[in-house]
Amino acid sequence: MALILHAQKTNKNGYKTLIAAEYTGVQVELAPNFEMGVSNKTPEFLKMNPMGKVPVLETPDGPVFESNAMARYVARLKGDSTLFGSSPIDYAHVEQWIDFSSMEIDANLMKLYLPRLGFAPHLPPVEEAANSALKRAFGALSTHLAFNTYLVGHSVTLADIVMTCNLYFGFALLLVKSFTSEFPHVERYFWTMVNQPSFRKILGQVKQTDAVLPIQSAKKPAQPKESKPKAKDEPKKVAVQEPEKPKEEAEEEEAPKPKPKNPLDLLPPSKMILDDWKRLYSNTKTNFREVAIKGFWDMYDPEGYSLWFCDYKYNDENTVSYVTLNKVGGFLQRMDLARKYAFGKMLVIGSEPPFKVKGLWLFRGQEIPKFVIDECYDMELYEWTKVDISDENQKERASQMIEDFEPFEGEPLLDAKCFK
Repeated sequence: MALILHAQKTNKNGYKTLIAAEYTGVQVELAPNFEMGVSNKTPEFLKMNPMGKVPVLETPDGPVFESNAMARYVARLKGDSTLFGSSPIDYAHVEQWIDFSSMEIDANLMKLYLPRLGFAPHLPPVEEAANSALKRAFGALSTHLAFNTYLVGHSVTLADIVMTCNLYFGFALLLVKSFTSEFPHVERYFWTMVNQPSFRKILGQVKQTDAVLPIQSAKKPAQPKESKPKAKDEPKKVAVQEPEKPKEEAEEEEAPKPKPKNPLDLLPPSKMILDDWKRLYSNTKTNFREVAIKGFWDMYDPEGYSLWFCDYKYNDENTVSYVTLNKVGGFLQRMDLARKYAFGKMLVIGSEPPFKVKGLWLFRGQEIPKFVIDECYDMELYEWTKVDISDENQKERASQMIEDFEPFEGEPLLDAKCFK
């Protein structure tokens, strides 16, 4: 029997339960036709939560409200769940980060959010204190994530689910890039989490807000209208109905606008067919230098494509091998939007920390596509240099990166990852 979640489809607190259900295999369904302000005021709903607040989870054993409690319930329903870790100290740390996320991050985000909806007065000292508290919390979180991919252990726990849903609320509505860029480890963690398949299935494509919501005037409760005695000779008011718009005009207004084409699709045709190169790369198992590398340079069209070296700016932070590898893996995940227009190789170099991260990217066009720069925050973590193929040293370096040549620049490879 499926559990029933009473909430809007876009309720970030409801997301906690839905993502936990993805990890545990528990079936949770949204209550049909749920309408905020109506459905949560019915006698049936108020029996489940007398406060009339959402979300509420309807279970065979009775209702559960408060979003963290709901997510905990779903996380514990199956005995083989790892969402609370594998030891008593893991369990304590999961609960620690859930509390931290709720009290230090979500609570302060709400102090910024409610005045922007008009549900609380805007008090500059309160906003300043909330911003200061958020920066302190982000700083503490960033310190922890500098050496950890996940909040607890080596896989996703309920702490990551709750934290990410609260961060999602901030990134989507309140926290612009100038705020979050001060905390690159938090940014890396957030984008890695929201691009995990189970998160992405529920959250969809996540985009960071470009601007903070404006302040709204605090909403006043509606005042009852005073009944005014009707004058004897007061003429009756006749409601004037506006003429309906012609059907053709209405249809024209409702017709969706055509999706704008990607500027890269409007470039002149190139002699290089990217899929042909990707097939050659994937299918070449022997004589790679003679077959694949030679084939690449034979196919390469310097007018239709450009090659770029990238070097990670903060290699001194790469002190833990699996964290560095996860960092590169997350970057490649977030580059998925460019798959039609790009090919990439990322090398993790060194036998001991700090590890170096370097890459080679092939992009359609003469510049790095703007939509990639806008959508993939990791781009800012690298130095980008256009490859000059007339320079034989640069051309050979590019060939070695495609080939996974080792030792690369005198050092062994810890790993090599391909984006194709």
